[in-house]
Order: sequence, then C-alpha cells, then structure tokens
Amino acid sequence: MQQNTITLHLVSEATGQTLDAVARACIAQFPNTDVRLRHWNLIRSRLQLRRVLRHIALDRGPVMSSLTDPALQADMEAGCASLQVRLLDVLDNAVTFLTEETGETATRHPGGQYIMDENYYQRIEAMHYVLAHDDGQETDDLNDADLVLVGVSRVSKTPTCFYLANRGIKAANIPLVMGIEPPPDLFKLKCPVIGLTIDPETLIEIRRTRLSQMMPNSRHIEPSADYAYIDLEKVQEELRWARRLCRHHNWPVIDVTRRSIEETSASILDLTTPQ
Repeated sequence: MQQNTITLHLVSEATGQTLDAVARACIAQFPNTDVRLRHWNLIRSRLQLRRVLRHIALDRGPVMSSLTDPALQADMEAGCASLQVRLLDVLDNAVTFLTEETGETATRHPGGQYIMDENYYQRIEAMHYVLAHDDGQETDDLNDADLVLVGVSRVSKTPTCFYLANRGIKAANIPLVMGIEPPPDLFKLKCPVIGLTIDPETLIEIRRTRLSQMMPNSRHIEPSADYAYIDLEKVQEELRWARRLCRHHNWPVIDVTRRSIEETSASILDLTTPQ
C-alpha cells in the first residue's frame, strides 16, 4: 500500500510536550501515513503567530493547537480559515467539559501546568536522587528511596528510574551480578523492590549494540569473560539466577521485553500504588 505523506503543524504557547504527546499517540494509529511534525512552541504574541502562519502557508498541512489565550486562538482560527487548512484545538473540548463540571471559569493561563510548585521541586529532588543512586551508587541510604529497581545489566533500569523521577519518584537501581553479593541494605528495605527481566535473545542483541558502540572499530565482538555479555547459555543462566533471587525475597518481577519505558513505569506504579 502506498504511503500518504502530510505535514502536521503543532502550535503551542508553552513547551509543546502535551501537544506532541497527543499527536504522536494519534499518529501511531495510522501506520500507512507518513506524518511529518512541525513544532511551533512558546507562541504567545500575535507577531509570533503571524510568523507561524507564514510558514504554514509555505508548507501546507493541518494544524493542532493548544493555545489558551482566546485572542490568539481567534487569530489562529482566522489564519487557518484564510489558508484553507484544518485546525483542531485539542484543549477546547476538555476545558469546556471541566468548566461545565466545576462551575469555574478557566484562567486561560499559558503553560499553566509548568509552575514551580511543590510538585516541581519534588521532581527536581527525585532527579538528583536518581543521579546519585544509579547503578548501585551510594547504597547506604537506600531507605530514602520510594522504590528500588534490580536486574541484570541492560534491562533498562536507569532510563526507567529517570522516567519515574519525572513523576516525582525517588528510584534507586541496583545491578544484579552473578557471583557478587548485592548490598546487605537491599534486603532490609521497607520500600518496594522490583525486579526487571527480559528475553535472553533480546538482551544479547542490546548488549551487542552496546559493545559495538563502545568498540566502534572492532569487527568481531568476543564474549567478555567477566560480563558474559553475549553467550546465550550464560545469559540464560544469569537471568534465571536473577529471577530466583527476586522470588526468594518476594520481589515482583516485570518482563520488559516488549514494553516501552513508559509501559514499564506504568506497571511499576500499578504495583506500588495502594489500591
């Protein structure tokens, strides 16, 4: 089937993260269309908006907007009508819905979700914690963690911790290495400890890629004697050992083989959030 190609313009008065997430979630449902995204962020004046409309005229395509300023949104609507391109205000229906439910008029404050409140500083603190406690560092104060991830090398412990930190969660991670005893404090924690595992063939491929990045001029990658990076039998044994350790300590295990970091994090939050 021939693939369609369109340019989708995303116009936001803030960082554009919300709009980008909505657009990408929707685009994923249309595999036969090549959607090229054009981001127009921090658009807060009519002068900036006119510049955006000039670019849209040169590269025509539909527009998704998250502008909250009524005057700017009206100009956006008029400009798109003049160019004969479709416009969708992704916030309008939700804001109208909540206005009806709460009885409160929306403030229409640009970037209202990006305020330096308690939650903001909690995320910053969590990020600092993850940096200090990545890959088994500073294990003497693990009791300050909200949760701890364990697993063999290259099961996405670090990126998952950083994603959780962006949710304000202080997550440490401890590597599980056969033949090396985990830090004793790990077995005394009151916070949740969660194991991550993965399909052995997938893990080997990830490790091969990692090794090739570390040694870009090497044509042949030999198994590492101490890391057992790419030997299938050793990797299977390593993963079985890590699962047994988690089972022995009643730590739940999440298989990340076909999960994105976001999906893994959602599973972790589901396990650790009181029902």
